[in-house]
Amino acid sequence: MRLIVFTDLDGTLLDHGDYSYSAAMPALQALQAQEIPLILASSKTAAEIAPLHAELGLGDWPIIVENGAQRVTPGANMHDRSAYERLRRVLFELPTELRASYRGFGDMTDQEVAEITGLPPEGARLARLRNFTEPGVWSGDEAGLTAFLAALDTRGVAARRGGRFLTLSFGGTKAQQMAGIMVDLGRDTAIALGDAPNDTEMLETADYGVIIRNDHGQGIPALPGETTGTIIRSEAPGPAGWNACVLTLLDRLGYSKRADRHG
Repeated sequence: MRLIVFTDLDGTLLDHGDYSYSAAMPALQALQAQEIPLILASSKTAAEIAPLHAELGLGDWPIIVENGAQRVTPGANMHDRSAYERLRRVLFELPTELRASYRGFGDMTDQEVAEITGLPPEGARLARLRNFTEPGVWSGDEAGLTAFLAALDTRGVAARRGGRFLTLSFGGTKAQQMAGIMVDLGRDTAIALGDAPNDTEMLETADYGVIIRNDHGQGIPALPGETTGTIIRSEAPGPAGWNACVLTLLDRLGYSKRADRHG
């Protein structure tokens, strides 16, 4: 077994309130000791994730960015915005009446993004450094939205509706990126952790999924894997739950015994 771990960030590895991962340190250290790759997978941009990736000492392990639109390797093509620029061109080429009700991050200032997301100014600046996707707000009616999405679809642009934003991209999901990374790194068994509905596909794709308790959002409904034991739920929220479940799975899969033998 060659294990790999994929994790969402906010509300999962990072605490909902202070964004700390300190409660997960025992499990993080266990993964490092066993040389098990930890892959960060988030809706955040590469610019937003890179400082945390470096702080965690994850080396050149890839990052799944912008909700699975792509995977990037730190230092390699981290600032290539060609796909994002192509996406923006598609938007501008639409008839004005179709796109008039859509306002993306590229149409906003850092301050406007800070106000709409609750991010601090620097966080908003990094959130606007997009490489692959365009989150935005739709202010029109449903009929207009249907026409807007249909026009985008004919141009190869997909749209995903979240709680707050309508996000445009040329496709890609966390689960698809997981599969590619496992091939690239020669790994055959995956653990995935997440706390929100947009993590569901990732959790169900992994060999072992962990639903982290979410006390601040809608959370994840019951999944089929919970009846077979391939998906478990944490008792504690955030990094405390992350820590307990990762250590439990490492023990179940025999990694604790390996550590004992090499201690």
